[in-house]
Amino acid sequence: MTSSPAMTHVRRTVLALALLVHLAALYVPRVPGDGPDLFPGADKVVHVGVFALVVGAALWAGLPARWGVPLALAHAVVSEVVQHVLLPARSGDPWDVLADVVGVALGWAVAARVTRAGRRPSGSGR
Repeated sequence: MTSSPAMTHVRRTVLALALLVHLAALYVPRVPGDGPDLFPGADKVVHVGVFALVVGAALWAGLPARWGVPLALAHAVVSEVVQHVLLPARSGDPWDVLADVVGVALGWAVAARVTRAGRRPSGSGR
């Protein structure tokens, strides 16, 4: 994937912002508005979203999937252990790990599709 220096900067900035959102969502000591979910499963949707966001951004920024995907999968497990052991107002949940894995797969799939679309010659349709 070739890219102009300006586009490389944009991609890295998007990755940095995605990482900030990702880490804040996973490691804030107490979940804001902790109480009943907005809707059933809202917590799982957030987990899918923050992992899809960071994996998609990392791959778009040029991190190879062979590094980004295993790192994200390892972080899915580590983040739940950290929440359970080190954050008293949070708890580790194996179902959150499953939602994280779904998010990793979604981010990877979207990044692959965007990358393929970017390589397609102009006017080539589907």
